Amino acid sequence: MVAPGDLEQGELLRVGGAVVTVGGVAAGVAIFVVACILSRLVGGLLRRVRKRAVRDVASIYVLEKLSTYGLVVVGALMGLSTAGLNLSSLTLFAGAAGIGLGLGLQGVVKEFFSGLFLIFDPMLSVGDFVELEGVRGVIAEIGPRATRIRTNDNVNVLIPNSHLIEHSLTNWTLRGDTRRIHIAFSVADGADRAKVREAVLAAARASPFTLTETERRKSQVWLVGFSGSGLDFELLVWPTREAVNRPAAMHAAYTWLIADALDGAGIKLPLPQTDLRVRSLFGREGDDAIQALGLDLPPAHKPRAAPVEAPVNDAADDVMAPSDAPEPPRQTT
Repeated sequence: MVAPGDLEQGELLRVGGAVVTVGGVAAGVAIFVVACILSRLVGGLLRRVRKRAVRDVASIYVLEKLSTYGLVVVGALMGLSTAGLNLSSLTLFAGAAGIGLGLGLQGVVKEFFSGLFLIFDPMLSVGDFVELEGVRGVIAEIGPRATRIRTNDNVNVLIPNSHLIEHSLTNWTLRGDTRRIHIAFSVADGADRAKVREAVLAAARASPFTLTETERRKSQVWLVGFSGSGLDFELLVWPTREAVNRPAAMHAAYTWLIADALDGAGIKLPLPQTDLRVRSLFGREGDDAIQALGLDLPPAHKPRAAPVEAPVNDAADDVMAPSDAPEPPRQTT
C-alpha cells in the first residue's frame, strides 16, 4: 500500500518492492505509444515495398509481420519496465493470468499460432491463388486471427487460420508456377479431326495469355469421346500465371477463341438430332415406305477415303512421353 505522503511524492503503488510513480507511468505509456507508431510506420513502409516487389514477396511479408509484432511487444516490455514494474516479480501473476486466458481464449490463441505457422510455411504465401471450401482467390493477408482471401470479384473472405492448416487446400500457383487447363468443346459428327486440331491450336497459340511452348509444356487437342450428335474434344493449354488467377474469365476467353476458330475453319457445332425409324407403313417397308411418305431416297452409302496423312494424336504422344519418376530397381535372382 502507498501512504498519503507517498502520493504527494508521485508514488502510486508498490509491487514486489518496486515503486510505481506517476512520472514512470507517463514515461512507460509514452514509450509504448511511440513503439506502436513505429510499428505502423515500419509496417506501412514494408507493405509498400512488398506491393512493388516482383520477387521474394513472401519474405518481405514475413519481415513485415515480425517487425510490427516485435516492435509492439518490445514497446510493451520497455513501457512496463520504465513505469517501475519489476517483471520478474510478476511471474506468478503472469502465470495465473496466462492459464485463465488460455482457458477462456483457446480459439484466439489457436488462430494466432496458426497464423504464425502460416507465415513461415513455404507451401503457402501471400500472393498465391488458392481454393478452399469453395472459395477461390488470392491470399491478400495473413492476420493474427484469420487469413484474408480476395476473390476476382473483389470480395474479401476471412477464413480462420486453423482452417488452412486442418483442411485440404489447393494452391494453384505454388512457388509462382502455372498449371495446365482443359477446355472442353464439341463439333458436329463427320468433321475433319485434323482440321479441328489445327484451327484450335492456332487460335490457342496466338492468344496473349498462352505461354510459349516448350518440350515439356505443349498445347494439345485430344479427342475424348463421342456424343450423340458429334465429337467431343479438349484443348489442353498452359496459360500465364495472370490468367490462372482468373479461372472463370480464362475459361470463357479460351471458349470464345475456340468458337471463332471453328467458325473461321467452317466447322459446324453439333446440333441435337432425332432419328425416326419407320419399320412399316401400310404394309410397306424400306424404300417403298419412304416413297409412300413422299420423301427422297437416301443416297447410297459411300465409304470415306482414307486420308493421305494420318492426323496427329496429341494424347498418344502424351502417353508415350518419358516419365520424370525414377525407374524401380530390377530384382536379380
